[in-house]
Amino acid sequence: MSLFFVSLLTSLLTSFDRAAAGLRRRRAALRSSSGQATAEYALVLLGAAALALLLAAWAAKSGKIGQLFDAVADRLISDTK
Repeated sequence: MSLFFVSLLTSLLTSFDRAAAGLRRRRAALRSSSGQATAEYALVLLGAAALALLLAAWAAKSGKIGQLFDAVADRLISDTK
């Protein structure tokens, strides 16, 4: 082989090795941050559940749920007449 082809082959292999190393770093970064997204999602769900519980407790204590059902039933009955 001529020196030109050996140099070209070496340059190509070096470029591929650098690209592969970059892909490995990106894959490792994505793998480490995937757990973080899951944890954030779980925290958002916990916050939403806590807010829903507080709203339900307030509505049950104040009697607003019964009033809501009465209003819906009255509206349905009046719309069907």
